[in-house]
Amino acid sequence: MGHSEPQLEQQARDPFWMPFSPNREFKQEPRLFVRAQGMYCYTPDGQEVIDASAGLFCVAAGHCRPEIAQAVFDQLNSLDFVAPFLRAHPKSFELAQRVIDYTPEGLNRVRRAFGTGLAGVYHMRHTALPENRFVCGQPEHGAELADDLQRFCQLYGGENIAAVFVEPTAGSFGCLPPPRGYLDRLRAICDAHGILLVFDEVITGWGRMGANFGAQAFGVTPDIMTMAKALTNGAQPMGAVAARQGIYDTITEAGPERGVEFFHGYTYSAHPAACAAALAMMDIFRDEKLIDRAAQMSPYFLESIFAMKDLPIVTDIRGVGMMAAIDVAPGATPGARGHEAQKRLYDAGLNLKSTGDALIIAPPFVAERHHIDEIAGKLRAVLATL
Repeated sequence: MGHSEPQLEQQARDPFWMPFSPNREFKQEPRLFVRAQGMYCYTPDGQEVIDASAGLFCVAAGHCRPEIAQAVFDQLNSLDFVAPFLRAHPKSFELAQRVIDYTPEGLNRVRRAFGTGLAGVYHMRHTALPENRFVCGQPEHGAELADDLQRFCQLYGGENIAAVFVEPTAGSFGCLPPPRGYLDRLRAICDAHGILLVFDEVITGWGRMGANFGAQAFGVTPDIMTMAKALTNGAQPMGAVAARQGIYDTITEAGPERGVEFFHGYTYSAHPAACAAALAMMDIFRDEKLIDRAAQMSPYFLESIFAMKDLPIVTDIRGVGMMAAIDVAPGATPGARGHEAQKRLYDAGLNLKSTGDALIIAPPFVAERHHIDEIAGKLRAVLATL
């Protein structure tokens, strides 16, 4: 294929060990972006590539928003860093307040760091059932799989289970919406045994499900919620955790009167530039009504993607809100055909994320109908060649 990039020869590419990438293959045939604007990214030779996955589910407002860039520039020129332990800066508190304007009622305490992983983690079965193939939105089958949690409570004792972690819709899997009643059942079991319910809303948050968060989209409020990605439109790395007031009170009131109640945090916790980017993004969410736009575009988007179920190579389509996935029939090895499809899509002017043989479509919320048509048209054309 060969996209020329004279200033990035093979020798210059070698040192970087790319994440979640076939490194040897990529470095022989690199597919690069050198700039982006709005709905499009651009290759070194100037080819326009429509971004059908919002970067990595994070660029909800489109690429290179000048408001965010200016906010980060201004912040770095006034206060570039504050040690986050025992010191702070105003934007960290302002951002926490702005975030809770979007979280479900009761999740009103925000932290920006995560503790270490814990041993003794058990996995419930997934809900990707054959009878749910080609279902748009929440499928009808599979809610009973939430009873795996009840069985764990009986096996290990509910009092020994600290928390249950779940994505309201599994994102990197390839858009797996929860069966109707599944999350409600998890909530009920957690309440019965005093278990914390934690939603991983890194992908599903900030409008991707057609509501502020998956919690509101599916009508189930967790005790703790993680978020990231669209929080800063991908312009700065930042994650956050929202928790119920009761959790905050339990931890702080159990701590010493004048000491650190909870040892958490990183060097870059609440970094000023990241906070500035997130605050600028909060303004965009509010002023451009981005989440409302996502909800309004969702039916047209999903209809356009599900229209491809007639293609012989397509074995399943799933979708909810502004996220969908198309499974293609496996090739010689699992994931080989999905990987080839992604490369061909790039060459055809379409960028998206693939997981194995699942092609994931999650465009920015600034997409208009003609952008959806362009995405669907190029996707159909490439799938027809596989």
